[in-house]
Amino acid sequence: MKLITAIVSGAAACAILASPLAHSKTFKWASQGEISTWDIHSQNNALQNGLHANVYETLTYYNSRTFEIEPVLATAWREVSPTQVRFTLRQGVKFHDGSAFTADDAVYSLSRAMAKTSNYTPFVQGFDRIVKVDAQTFDIFLKSPNPVLLRQLTELRIMSKAWAEKNKSVEPKDIKGTDENFAHRNAMGTGPYTLESWQPDVRMVFKRNPNWWGTMEGNVTEIVYTPIKSASTRVAALLSGEVDMVLDPSPQDLARLRSGADLKVVDGVENRTIFLGMDQFRDELVGSSVKGKNPFKDVRVRRALYQAVDVNTLTRSIMRGLGKPTGTLVAPQVAGWTEGVGKRMPYDVEAAKKLMADAGYADGFEVDFACPNNRYINDEAICQAVTAMWARIGVKAKLRTLPQVTYFPMIQRSEASIYMLGWGVPTFDALYSLQSLVRTVGTGGDGNYNVGRYSNERMDYLVDRIKAETDAPVRSRMLTEALQLSNDTVSHIPLYDQVIPWAMKKTVDVVHRADNRVDMRTVKIN
Repeated sequence: MKLITAIVSGAAACAILASPLAHSKTFKWASQGEISTWDIHSQNNALQNGLHANVYETLTYYNSRTFEIEPVLATAWREVSPTQVRFTLRQGVKFHDGSAFTADDAVYSLSRAMAKTSNYTPFVQGFDRIVKVDAQTFDIFLKSPNPVLLRQLTELRIMSKAWAEKNKSVEPKDIKGTDENFAHRNAMGTGPYTLESWQPDVRMVFKRNPNWWGTMEGNVTEIVYTPIKSASTRVAALLSGEVDMVLDPSPQDLARLRSGADLKVVDGVENRTIFLGMDQFRDELVGSSVKGKNPFKDVRVRRALYQAVDVNTLTRSIMRGLGKPTGTLVAPQVAGWTEGVGKRMPYDVEAAKKLMADAGYADGFEVDFACPNNRYINDEAICQAVTAMWARIGVKAKLRTLPQVTYFPMIQRSEASIYMLGWGVPTFDALYSLQSLVRTVGTGGDGNYNVGRYSNERMDYLVDRIKAETDAPVRSRMLTEALQLSNDTVSHIPLYDQVIPWAMKKTVDVVHRADNRVDMRTVKIN
């Protein structure tokens, strides 16, 4: 494993360390989604991770402009051996309650991410154990060399060990269940903001942490986040000045927003791919008209559903350009992607009908289809259109839509026969997607979002090899081979890579990130 050794002084730690601006401001922003918990290891969700980052920090993080790895709570790291990496922690960092951040907290937090109830196991894949060396130093022992370790650490936020023990939150909340711990509704980190209040589905408020170790580039001292499900209501809130920014304006409103005298739209391609998954495990699908067998176990049926979807129409008519058709599970920014692997199978209704007939389903069948209605751009409308397209080949999809806070726990319980999922890649490496989505369900993060329970021996072999492969060309070829295998076996039905526009007042300066995350440390209100 080649791991860059870093030693960085506090003054040069991040691009964000600049002189604070004289005038402070309140920043009010909105998007369609609400988070499900404040427990930092309970539910792995991009919107939630971005909001958590205001309060909880990580050992390393991406620079918002360059996406290079930067030190945050760790200032140095070096290989003691290929399977032992030593981290030196930033001194003088305090939690929001005034207690000192030490190696005990880092060891505890990384170990907590490895718990059975954690949804962050893909980020600790390959970890064997975490060991304290002294108050400012700890070691990560690996089961094998890990070429993406520093990228994994960008999503492993740090919690106070003493706070968790005091408040009976030692283990992460199980997102699949209804039991709550203290950390579910309360937060206490080392970050630039404190969580002042959270009223689910209403708003959450953050205040600047006056004792934060860093220095702000931006000037925001208060953040007010409001989840607004209705696209028209979100846009109306921006037009009226009720909010300063909307993370997810509707495609049909973009022309008006771009031409507004006091507004602007900043956009770019997200590292997120939208796709459909299918239950390939049950011997009989729940809610299907097919009895005694599961049609999705037949690759011909899966391919038929794929070829019956006219993605160009979806991206043109419903997404209005905010989606780029794809044939694979990762976006072009992600290691392992190639033009060849990203090529779609052709849209062909007649070929799809033949595949259905060859599989013994010439008359089609009924099946359950679940989608979120407030997570991705026009998610519900996309699913409605796909339902109509499948009807042309006799597949009668019974669509049900749910808000994301109930949708994700539901699909993680494998309660949907077909489901929509959008998968961003915070490590910018296809292993994150492959291990989570197509590796056979197991331990240590294997298949943690493989909710259709796809299983392929060759895929498992490739993913396990990729985890520890340090020869970059060999590893790159294996990533691409695994993505192509996913395509060939139709593990999922890829649709498009999302393009994300942010609409805001012209007085707002932000750094647009490919992970759709608002880095509040950089936001300026002019």
